[in-house]
Amino acid sequence: MDQELLHFLKALADENRLRVIGLLAHRPHTVDEVATVLELKPSTVSHHLSKLTAAGLVSVEAQGHYHMYSLQSEALHDRARSLGSAEELRALAPVEGVDDPFDRKVLTTFLGSDGRIDRFPMKRKKLDVVLRYALRLFDDEGPWDEREVNDRLEELSDDTATLRRGLIDHGYMTRTTGGRSYALTSS
Repeated sequence: MDQELLHFLKALADENRLRVIGLLAHRPHTVDEVATVLELKPSTVSHHLSKLTAAGLVSVEAQGHYHMYSLQSEALHDRARSLGSAEELRALAPVEGVDDPFDRKVLTTFLGSDGRIDRFPMKRKKLDVVLRYALRLFDDEGPWDEREVNDRLEELSDDTATLRRGLIDHGYMTRTTGGRSYALTSS
């Protein structure tokens, strides 16, 4: 995960920090000015300003005995523009129920924002991750006929044949002769 993006989002994930940004959007302020306007303790304001400064959203300049804090609006705009990448945003949220970092990365790469498979991995190890993810669709007792298997797999991809074949080839599912009945293999 992009640590810079994580710091940026964490910096914006607080109501008071957003209020500080709003105030600094008008003009630079000292800690005491921000504290007075927002009715916060100076120590609280200092804490929020340090988070915003670390994220590159605020700069500080000494002016006499005071420190003036300014919004770095160009940095804010640049980072906000970069959020347009769906790939980057999907990488922030773990795939529900997937704890393994490798599996999460593979699924983030090969699943679209709708949770469906965008494309199938060419490498066996990565395809195995996608197939194990597809097994979630079969949480009840089988066996199932081919039509029911296809109906379930259509939640992930229109190419149900590739998924079915993968589940069988990787040993997750068995099929009776003639393909009339499918069942999960015992683990």
